Amino acid sequence: MRIRGGISFVGLIYILIGIFVAWDHDYITTGLIKRVVSALLAIFLWILILLGVDLHLR
Repeated sequence: MRIRGGISFVGLIYILIGIFVAWDHDYITTGLIKRVVSALLAIFLWILILLGVDLHLR
């Protein structure tokens, strides 16, 4: 018996609606998105930071 991994279509819709509601009520802002993207870039491209590259989004 195989167990299927991943997220279902209903789960995806639930998350998308939650993101929209959070955005609409100002829990998610463009500043927050920029900080999260900068952090993710720093995590995955850390070698560039050691070489002096600035990954902050402005």
